Amino acid sequence: MGVVPVNPDMVILEIGCGTGLFTEFFCQWGTKIIAVDISGELLEKARRRELPPDQVRFIEKRFEDYPGVSCFDAVIGSSILHHLDMQSAVRAIFRLLKPGGFISFAEPNMLNPQIMVQKNIPYIKEKLGDSPDETAFFRWKLSRQLEEAGFGDVSVKPFDWLHPATPRDFIPGVVKIGRVLERIPFIRELAGSLHVVARRPR
Repeated sequence: MGVVPVNPDMVILEIGCGTGLFTEFFCQWGTKIIAVDISGELLEKARRRELPPDQVRFIEKRFEDYPGVSCFDAVIGSSILHHLDMQSAVRAIFRLLKPGGFISFAEPNMLNPQIMVQKNIPYIKEKLGDSPDETAFFRWKLSRQLEEAGFGDVSVKPFDWLHPATPRDFIPGVVKIGRVLERIPFIRELAGSLHVVARRPR
């Protein structure tokens, strides 16, 4: 999320905040954050983080039901879009963004071999705890969806080779190798995640 311009005067909507893990990180930006999730149980855990109430507000709500138009300077999230109906989700995000506002998301990359298997073989999908509606994205298709919805400056780039099961001692080495792989044509397309950035035109 660091490639997008952020300043303390912004008001940001975080979709699918869950336990507030990333919300706590985003707080470092100094922005005001409205963090929404449909799970009251997860939001209880998020509130236990005791983030500054004048900066962060947690709301149990579908973000699509958030009232108003052009409310936010940015809409962000981590691994949430792949749970949603993209057509309606993209329309709602566009509605909530101020002109000139941006989106920034990290989402699973369908071209990653493990993710492709996990998202498309029902038995494995169930064993790994995925919900039936979960999917992943091809970056060129996702770019086209955003452009057709009216977004500009669309960028969808593969990144992240760090598997969740990587032992802690190996993480620095894997991160360094990943940065090299992300610069190699074709190989970089197999990374585990996609960084999605786009802007609502002014």
